[in-house]
Amino acid sequence: MRSVSRVMFGFWILTLTACATSSQVLTGVPRSPLLPAGVRVYTQAPQSFEEIALLGATRKSVSTAGAERAIAKMIEAMQLQAAQLGANGLLLEDISDSDPVSVGSGVGSQTYTHNSSISVGLGGSLGVTKKMVKARAIFVPPPRELSFE
Repeated sequence: MRSVSRVMFGFWILTLTACATSSQVLTGVPRSPLLPAGVRVYTQAPQSFEEIALLGATRKSVSTAGAERAIAKMIEAMQLQAAQLGANGLLLEDISDSDPVSVGSGVGSQTYTHNSSISVGLGGSLGVTKKMVKARAIFVPPPRELSFE
């Protein structure tokens, strides 16, 4: 019985630890790397920009609060990727989630005596949702200063 519990616990841990992936497709010319703090996050496209790469990230989450943290961590990771490519902007394009997947486990025991039977069971399940973020690493040129001559 303990071996079944250990196997199910191991499966659950493996499922949660192997849960983050990212992708990067270079579409423009990379620049010199920047500090991640210098990468501004945009939800709407600025007037003028140069696309450097398409970025994608997925992460599994087991709760609503966890989902919000997962999205924040994915955006931070994308800012780091963008900074490494010399992009000073990250244009968020899509934040979505897949249908939840339920992971369950149960343990039971049964004892027989000469005049009765006793059964005990314990079970649980956990809903896992995969969050996905798509963005573009962009370079936004500094604003031109107007001169009145």
